[in-house]
Amino acid sequence: MSIQATPTPGKSLISPTDHILLLIDFQSQMSFATKSIAPELLRNNAALVSHAAKSFNVSTILTTVAEKSFSGPMFDEIKDAFPGQAMLDRTSMNTWEDAAVIEEVNRIGKERLVFAGLWTSVCIVGPIASAVDQGFDCYFIADACGDISIEAHDRACQRMIQLGAKPMTSLQYMLELQRDWARTETYESTTGIARKFGGGYGLGITYAKTMFNASEGH
Repeated sequence: MSIQATPTPGKSLISPTDHILLLIDFQSQMSFATKSIAPELLRNNAALVSHAAKSFNVSTILTTVAEKSFSGPMFDEIKDAFPGQAMLDRTSMNTWEDAAVIEEVNRIGKERLVFAGLWTSVCIVGPIASAVDQGFDCYFIADACGDISIEAHDRACQRMIQLGAKPMTSLQYMLELQRDWARTETYESTTGIARKFGGGYGLGITYAKTMFNASEGH
């Protein structure tokens, strides 16, 4: 065989240091009309992503639209993960057309971007289409996005995939950052976040640790 396998990760897999996470418009007014995902699941998934990013020290941009005049505050689940971090408030529906956001993207200086937010068909499609045009490598966390209907969300996801963006899920995002249970420095944080926000998987971790003191790293 001419190809030789090596125990190294694929280049398309994300790591804590190779991307910027952009959390866009997780706000009350935007969530009221979101029907593609239940609000409690959306908040849970946004919390999982946010706490995972904080745990792994991922460069993260938080942005809102018309926070004071119309759309309201960002979800507490996100603010709790990033206490004191400034929200970049905009008037533009397309985050990529906001000079302050772009200044922050350029300051951080990473070519891989991961997006999540509301709504999928407007506030996520817009910046992804724009960033892809400028040569950025874009991902989106599909179950941490939502839209006014399942149809709107699904068509938006298809459009972004056609543009070259890669879809992920919330739990996938965190586990791809961890990727090896022998990474002891983030093991407790990762399993702790999973226990709190990881649904049935989190219940399984709680059961295994309580009943057998089990650990994936051994």
